[in-house]
Amino acid sequence: MASKKAAQKSLSLAPILDLNEASALHGKLMGLRGSGLVIDASAVERVGALCVQVLMAGAKSWEEDNQSFTFAKVSDAFTKTTQLIGVNIDHLMAKEI
Repeated sequence: MASKKAAQKSLSLAPILDLNEASALHGKLMGLRGSGLVIDASAVERVGALCVQVLMAGAKSWEEDNQSFTFAKVSDAFTKTTQLIGVNIDHLMAKEI
């Protein structure tokens, strides 16, 4: 049986995740569906609620597909915004082994 880790793909988020980026982000996520996904949000400078919603919907879709969906790195701006709007991503953070 193949390891889930071997099949994982990665996605680096844009620095500005605003209304204009939401549709593109959705398209990128749908193009990566079907295998585990590791998200790098370390370059995010500004994130809007709609993009956070797209990411959380993606996490739910991956969960329904029994695939991993994790954030490897997040910027302070990304963390502060998710906390401000009441979204907890702690359960999606990559765990060190």
